[in-house]
Amino acid sequence: MRRIVAILSAVGALLFGAASAGADYDDGVVALERGDYVPAYQEFRLHAEQGDAKAQFNLGVMYDNGWGIPENDVEAVKWFRKAAEQGNTSAQSNLGIMHVLGIGVSKDYVKAHAWFSLAKSEGHEGAAKSLDLVEEQMGTDQISEAQKLAAEMREKYNN
Repeated sequence: MRRIVAILSAVGALLFGAASAGADYDDGVVALERGDYVPAYQEFRLHAEQGDAKAQFNLGVMYDNGWGIPENDVEAVKWFRKAAEQGNTSAQSNLGIMHVLGIGVSKDYVKAHAWFSLAKSEGHEGAAKSLDLVEEQMGTDQISEAQKLAAEMREKYNN
């Protein structure tokens, strides 16, 4: 399952990297693409700490996969959450995956559903498919709870 998270994360890293305005950030994306993880980490960390959601997402990817740094699921979740709270749909979908699998967080279908729902509402196609799959594992009460949580999150994070 790690490969799925890695593939989704890598695609998101490349997509979100291409739109960056910061030259140093772009250098980080180029370094990541060529597998030169130390400069990628340094650039992403700098920008992530300054609040850049794309850099936060990419830093989460690096921690999730152990690219140039020790794999650390808790750190990955921390950075994905920061990006997700700023509306990064790939991070929102990634948090959903992590809640489904219990990677770095407790296994929680309600939270997974809420994150997938949030990403889907912003047009993330993968989140829509994941939402359908997680719903198959949930009861109607859980789905209702997740929809309420998603509405609260949408109001809090997408304004």
